[in-house]
Amino acid sequence: MKISETFKILSDDQRREIITMLRGGRMNAGEIAERLGITPAALSYHLRLLKKADMVIEYKEKNFIYYELNTSVFDEVLLWLGQFGVSPGTLKEGGPDE
Repeated sequence: MKISETFKILSDDQRREIITMLRGGRMNAGEIAERLGITPAALSYHLRLLKKADMVIEYKEKNFIYYELNTSVFDEVLLWLGQFGVSPGTLKEGGPDE
Protein backbone atom coordinates (compact mmCIF):
# COMPACT_ATOMS: atom_id res chain seq x y z
CA MET A 1 0.00 0.00 0.00
CA LYS A 2 1.24 3.47 -0.84
CA ILE A 3 2.29 5.76 1.98
CA SER A 4 -0.35 8.30 0.85
CA GLU A 5 -3.09 5.69 1.35
CA THR A 6 -1.68 4.85 4.76
CA PHE A 7 -1.87 8.51 5.81
CA LYS A 8 -5.42 8.76 4.44
CA ILE A 9 -6.49 5.83 6.62
CA LEU A 10 -4.71 7.37 9.61
CA SER A 11 -6.50 10.68 9.08
CA ASP A 12 -9.59 9.41 10.93
CA ASP A 13 -9.72 9.99 14.71
CA GLN A 14 -11.46 6.69 15.49
CA ARG A 15 -9.01 4.63 13.47
CA ARG A 16 -6.11 6.33 15.26
CA GLU A 17 -7.83 5.56 18.58
CA ILE A 18 -8.18 1.89 17.59
CA ILE A 19 -4.47 1.78 16.80
CA THR A 20 -3.66 3.44 20.12
CA MET A 21 -5.78 0.90 21.99
CA LEU A 22 -4.11 -2.00 20.19
CA ARG A 23 -0.69 -0.69 21.20
CA GLY A 24 -1.49 -2.16 24.60
CA GLY A 25 -2.08 -5.63 23.13
CA ARG A 26 -4.68 -7.64 21.30
CA MET A 27 -8.36 -6.96 21.74
CA ASN A 28 -11.59 -8.42 20.39
CA ALA A 29 -14.16 -6.37 18.49
CA GLY A 30 -16.55 -6.15 21.42
CA GLU A 31 -13.87 -4.64 23.66
CA ILE A 32 -12.89 -2.11 21.01
CA ALA A 33 -16.49 -1.08 20.20
CA GLU A 34 -17.32 -0.69 23.88
CA ARG A 35 -14.31 1.51 24.61
CA LEU A 36 -14.98 3.67 21.55
CA GLY A 37 -18.73 3.81 22.17
CA ILE A 38 -19.56 2.93 18.56
CA THR A 39 -21.79 0.33 16.92
CA PRO A 40 -20.39 -2.99 15.73
CA ALA A 41 -21.18 -1.93 12.14
CA ALA A 42 -19.14 1.26 12.49
CA LEU A 43 -16.27 -0.66 14.05
CA SER A 44 -16.40 -3.25 11.28
CA TYR A 45 -15.96 -0.46 8.71
CA HIS A 46 -12.90 0.95 10.48
CA LEU A 47 -11.34 -2.48 11.04
CA ARG A 48 -11.87 -3.40 7.39
CA LEU A 49 -9.88 -0.33 6.30
CA LEU A 50 -7.14 -0.96 8.86
CA LYS A 51 -6.87 -4.61 7.76
CA LYS A 52 -6.79 -3.61 4.09
CA ALA A 53 -3.87 -1.31 4.90
CA ASP A 54 -2.16 -4.19 6.79
CA MET A 55 -2.07 -2.04 9.94
CA VAL A 56 -4.15 -4.55 11.89
CA ILE A 57 -3.98 -8.33 11.88
CA GLU A 58 -7.08 -10.42 12.58
CA TYR A 59 -6.96 -13.93 13.99
CA LYS A 60 -9.41 -16.35 15.54
CA GLU A 61 -9.07 -18.03 18.88
CA LYS A 62 -11.92 -20.28 19.95
CA ASN A 63 -15.13 -18.23 19.59
CA PHE A 64 -13.45 -14.84 19.40
CA ILE A 65 -11.78 -12.80 16.69
CA TYR A 66 -8.85 -10.80 17.99
CA TYR A 67 -7.09 -7.83 16.47
CA GLU A 68 -3.52 -6.70 16.97
CA LEU A 69 -1.15 -4.21 15.39
CA ASN A 70 1.06 -5.08 12.47
CA THR A 71 4.02 -2.94 13.47
CA SER A 72 5.88 -3.43 10.16
CA VAL A 73 3.58 -0.87 8.50
CA PHE A 74 4.42 1.68 11.18
CA ASP A 75 8.12 0.97 10.70
CA GLU A 76 7.65 1.99 7.05
CA VAL A 77 5.93 5.24 8.08
CA LEU A 78 8.73 6.02 10.54
CA LEU A 79 11.30 5.33 7.84
CA TRP A 80 9.54 7.79 5.55
CA LEU A 81 9.29 10.41 8.33
CA GLY A 82 13.00 9.90 9.03
CA GLN A 83 13.74 11.66 5.74
CA PHE A 84 12.58 14.84 7.47
CA GLY A 85 14.56 14.38 10.66
CA VAL A 86 11.64 12.84 12.56
CA SER A 87 12.47 9.86 14.75
CA PRO A 88 10.38 7.88 17.25
CA GLY A 89 12.06 9.80 20.07
CA THR A 90 10.93 13.15 18.64
CA LEU A 91 7.31 12.12 18.24
CA LYS A 92 5.00 12.97 21.09
CA GLU A 93 1.65 11.25 21.58
CA GLY A 94 -1.21 13.64 20.96
CA GLY A 95 0.73 16.02 18.74
CA PRO A 96 2.83 19.11 19.31
CA ASP A 97 0.20 21.07 21.24
CA GLU A 98 -0.06 18.70 24.20
